[in-house]
Amino acid sequence: MLDAEVLGPLAAGGPPDPATRALLEAMPKAELHLHLDGSLRVETALELARTRRIEAPRTVAGMTGALVAPPRCTDQADLLRAFELPIALLQDAEALELVAAELVADKAADGVRYLEIRWGPLLHVARGLGLADGIAAVIRGANRAAADAGIAVRLICTALRSHDPAANVRLAEVAAGFRDNGLTGWDLAGPEATFPDPAIHLRAFEAARDGGLRITLHAGEWGGARQVRRALALEPERIAHGPGTIDDLALVTELRSRGVVLDLCPTSNVQAAIVETVAAHPLARLHRAGVQVTLSTDDTTVSDLTLSEEYVRAIERIGLTLRELWAIDRLALDVAFADEATLEPIRTAFEWWAATVPELGTAPVARDSLRSTDIQEEPG
Repeated sequence: MLDAEVLGPLAAGGPPDPATRALLEAMPKAELHLHLDGSLRVETALELARTRRIEAPRTVAGMTGALVAPPRCTDQADLLRAFELPIALLQDAEALELVAAELVADKAADGVRYLEIRWGPLLHVARGLGLADGIAAVIRGANRAAADAGIAVRLICTALRSHDPAANVRLAEVAAGFRDNGLTGWDLAGPEATFPDPAIHLRAFEAARDGGLRITLHAGEWGGARQVRRALALEPERIAHGPGTIDDLALVTELRSRGVVLDLCPTSNVQAAIVETVAAHPLARLHRAGVQVTLSTDDTTVSDLTLSEEYVRAIERIGLTLRELWAIDRLALDVAFADEATLEPIRTAFEWWAATVPELGTAPVARDSLRSTDIQEEPG
């Protein structure tokens, strides 16, 4: 059993020392917001560029510079440029299967025990790969690696805001055909400022829901709380990002009452210039206000980040306590896009681990109420 004195700084949201960093690395984790094309290994990208004859850097340093986005971009559109090269490299089934398997292995090595990977299949058909063939390749790679690592993985099909609505309807219909193979979710992402209204893809959401897929979508990477409100019209279970929710007390109340979850990614939100710094991210305030939140990296390579390191930053910079972080981690298993038969043994394993940590135990984690000065009504 771990010594309680080792965990002392974490109980108050203090800076983790090496021992507590090791604890966070050992913590079993669930990650719900992760993009395949933002998470290529640098060495794999070099090999794919060479074998596919793609114009790209040919050194580790050069490829790292191409794949890792700056610590702070101008805006979301600027950040999305970091995905152009990975998408160009992932235009055949072999490449998709490989990177899916490698991503699962990398996450398992970081202590992730339940994982959801999302990607946009329509982005990978530019060189003739069939839509269903591309989806099947990602599923093969992810499922094979999950079985090897002994973790659970589910997949989320992401439509693009910039794509033709009819094409996204077709995508939803094809994706739903893979529901029994682990593709369980439907998402919408892409350039939000240029295509701000997700409702133009309503028919695609309806097709996905009719096909048994569970619904999430990206919102609030531009436009703040108003964009999160727009996303609610699609009746999602979860919203990817949405940190601007904190600026609208009525929206905080609505998310809480409707049980809509925010899948937050602090480091990525800084890169997209949604928040100024990781320390300024409203993760802790939203959690303490009773909004359901999860914590993820968004992109392993684009953000040059492991989930363990994002957990460290959540405590060291944002000010979560260990018990709050654990509650957020554990919540992910209650809002995951997987069946109970899959999730129940993982919950049991998580709770067994928590019982070995004196600062966690089995007591429920209380949420504090935000001060009125922490949330402001949105003007207008």
